Amino acid sequence: MCKQPLKTKVLLSLSLSPFSNSTRFFSSAASSTATITIIPSILKQCNSLTHAKVWHQQSIVQGLLHLVTDLIGAYMACNSPAAAIQLLQRLPPSPSSVFWWNQLIRRALHLGTPRQVFALFRRMKSLGWTPDHYTFPFVFKACPFLSLGASLHATVARSGFASNVFVCNALVSMYGKCGAVTHAQHVFDDLCQRGVQDLVSWNSIVSAYMGASDSKTSLLLFRKMTRLNLMSPDVISLVNVLPACASLAALLHGREVHGFAIRSGLVDDVFVGNAVVDMYAKCGEVEEANKVFQRMVFKDVVSWNAMVTGYSQAGRLEHALSLFERMREEDIELDVVTWTAVITGYAQRGQGCEALDVFRQMCSCGSRPNAVTLVSLLSACASVGALLHGKETHCYAIKFILGLDGHDTGDDDLKVFNGLIDMYAKCQNTEVARKMFDSVSSKDRDVVTWTVMIGGYAQHGDANHALQLFSEMFYEYIKPNDFTLSCGLVACARLAALRFGRQIHAYVLRNCCGSVMLFVANCLIDMYSKCGDVDTAQMVFDNMAHRNAVSWTSLMTGYGMHGRGDDAVRVFDEMRKVSLVPDGITFLVLLYACSHSGMVDQGIDFFNRMRKEFGVEPGPEHYACMVDLWGRAGRLGEAMKLIDEMPMEPTPVVWVALLSACRLHSNVEVGELAAKRLSELESGNDGSYTLLSNIYANASRWKDVARIRYMMKRSGIKKRPGCSWVQGRKGVATFFVGDRSHSQSQQIYETLADLIHRIKAIGYVPQTSFALHDVDDEEKGDLLFEHSEKLALAYAVLTLPPAAPIRITKNLRICGDCHTAITYISKIIENEIILRDSSRFHHFRNGSCSCKGYW
Repeated sequence: MCKQPLKTKVLLSLSLSPFSNSTRFFSSAASSTATITIIPSILKQCNSLTHAKVWHQQSIVQGLLHLVTDLIGAYMACNSPAAAIQLLQRLPPSPSSVFWWNQLIRRALHLGTPRQVFALFRRMKSLGWTPDHYTFPFVFKACPFLSLGASLHATVARSGFASNVFVCNALVSMYGKCGAVTHAQHVFDDLCQRGVQDLVSWNSIVSAYMGASDSKTSLLLFRKMTRLNLMSPDVISLVNVLPACASLAALLHGREVHGFAIRSGLVDDVFVGNAVVDMYAKCGEVEEANKVFQRMVFKDVVSWNAMVTGYSQAGRLEHALSLFERMREEDIELDVVTWTAVITGYAQRGQGCEALDVFRQMCSCGSRPNAVTLVSLLSACASVGALLHGKETHCYAIKFILGLDGHDTGDDDLKVFNGLIDMYAKCQNTEVARKMFDSVSSKDRDVVTWTVMIGGYAQHGDANHALQLFSEMFYEYIKPNDFTLSCGLVACARLAALRFGRQIHAYVLRNCCGSVMLFVANCLIDMYSKCGDVDTAQMVFDNMAHRNAVSWTSLMTGYGMHGRGDDAVRVFDEMRKVSLVPDGITFLVLLYACSHSGMVDQGIDFFNRMRKEFGVEPGPEHYACMVDLWGRAGRLGEAMKLIDEMPMEPTPVVWVALLSACRLHSNVEVGELAAKRLSELESGNDGSYTLLSNIYANASRWKDVARIRYMMKRSGIKKRPGCSWVQGRKGVATFFVGDRSHSQSQQIYETLADLIHRIKAIGYVPQTSFALHDVDDEEKGDLLFEHSEKLALAYAVLTLPPAAPIRITKNLRICGDCHTAITYISKIIENEIILRDSSRFHHFRNGSCSCKGYW
């Protein structure tokens, strides 16, 4: 009669009293005649650490040692692993109690503490416990690096679990996660040889290859599994293989997997549905992706993100934004992937300001950007030259993303560094870009790091550094990709470095097995054209398996630069035959070619047809070409009439074209008008001042020459010094006006003096009007003698074999006297002289020039 009330009091005390009070209560209870029976069912109902400790004490008092494992379970249920470990350490090792070590290890794994996992595993081993086939999979999942995983593999082999499918599946996953797919394949092959592989084995090896970015092998393994009827795929199988189809753009295989998912009913799983949507989107089938998306019964934020990203990557930003707004309307939580997709879409379109605005909204909503967001944002800053915003993004990256702690650069860090280098380079701050490049250790740089730096140099006027860095990349055993090769070819085109360009072409042919990427082939056409070898550009064009509008336009541009207008028109006619529709750029190239070839009537015809026949409205650049066309032909009246009839305000380039024609035909009055219009447009181009100065000098109006030069000085406009460079036997030599810095300077001047002496004997008379100084003709002749293109020519004659082509490049338009002198020199030497100035190419041979006076 007395026992039942006492038991009730005990339970009440357990629920209300602190541990100390409970201890005192049970101490007094133990001394009394009352007996409290502790059974496993009571321990399983324990729901607080206080209760567990009370029952633990009573089990000791009552000598119930057989309840130790139940007490361990109670402590685990109360989230007190330390107390559980203390009890386990006192237990003798037994196979049945390994369960609790496994539970402790599993708990540490789920909490994301791999160090604790291995601490428990080592403690367990040190106490003499033997891991079972459940222990090792948990430990393998926590394995952080390969050497430790290999050591555990050896332990597995010694423990006799080398044939256990659960352990070996975990081994395959571990090796895949550590990037050792070869080891993963060996374990998988061993499983197959023993005949114990299961679906998890196949899923693990497919996932391992996907983790190593080997989508092709992943897809082949999946097809082998299904076609040999070895296993029937489950949800995980499909979620593993669909990204492989997406990365390979293997639409047919993706459709097959989708069909299987529909037949098997697995398509209703949200993870499979998301993977199917992503696959279609990345294969460019966004409408198919949208159909799958619309049919999904349940959608999560990943589903919406897949569609927003798909539309964004396909360039259909309006649809992406529409879906983005629907997510807001339906109160779907926008995560970092959603915001990043929209920012990326704007960045790809070059709409940097809009991308920055979305980023501000993202920050105000409390969503924290990741490395991919910052890379997209940096691309947006680069597209609009927003250096200040780029610097702000750089500061944010330093604070929250970049691990600037002296350790190796991680993948995310490297992506951000690459984005920063690209942003600074495209914002024309190549010095900071180079500092960022140098701050990445050589072992951490990937091909993208090299490419963005080489491209920054090539596209912003420092082509020498671009080619130097391109060469250094090979010494670091970095294999260039197609974008790197294109950047190298752009640099060669800027410098007219034909020899280097040919070396890159040879590399492309050796390493691409004939399958040259379209944009690399287009860059080759451009490089050969701008290096003076337009015939080889035609050969590259003829050997292309596929061509786009850029291919045709690049070849036409090359012929135009070389004054071969007939060939440019021929290419245009061939382009029409393959049903390519010409656009404004095509006609701009055609008009340029006609202008530089003296094809006035053809140029007028194309200008009239572009609107009437092709529906292309002429822009300011087209009118500038027509002004140049009329002007070169000396028909300044028609040029002025065309300017008056322009439907838009003439831009500086139109007036510069007119001013250049006035210089050519010594028309001071019209030249002054053009210069006045340029001044009103606040055009700070030193070339326009120089042209007007030349016009005044040719008319011997030296006071006006002095006035123009004073205006330039007052406005802070400096005339660019003339510079010419030539490919010699031992490299490229560069010369400025009156340059005497070369080691062979004396021989160069002696060679030039001999050449001038010889051509004077056959009729050359220095055109002193091109020496813009109010001095006597003899002094003007001496000044003309020191022009950079003449010095470069003399150096080439001195160092190159008699039959070798001489290739000279000048940063400004060639001087009229130099043009005449080189024409005469081509009569007395065997070399063909190929000179590229800022406007076009001149091919001098046997006393004539390819420009025919249109330069």
